[in-house]
Amino acid sequence: MSITAERKAEVMKQYATQEGDTGSPEVQVAILTERITNLTEHFKEHKKDNHSRRGLLKMVSSRRSLLDYVKKRDEERYKKLIASLGIRR
Repeated sequence: MSITAERKAEVMKQYATQEGDTGSPEVQVAILTERITNLTEHFKEHKKDNHSRRGLLKMVSSRRSLLDYVKKRDEERYKKLIASLGIRR
């Protein structure tokens, strides 16, 4: 359900805005998207796992807040980010 350290480093490298960037909204959204995707696959097999579903909803809400922040700051950056992650909005 969680992502491996190698995959997390790969995602950070791909979405970093500068060298060594680990905390920008783009990186945070990308990591949350990866975790949400993994949990979605988990729920295809474990339909009644309501405890993990609550965590999924919290992650989706957190990602939405970060995306709203990026959209408020820079509309073009927001559009580029959701296009690259394949998030529909």
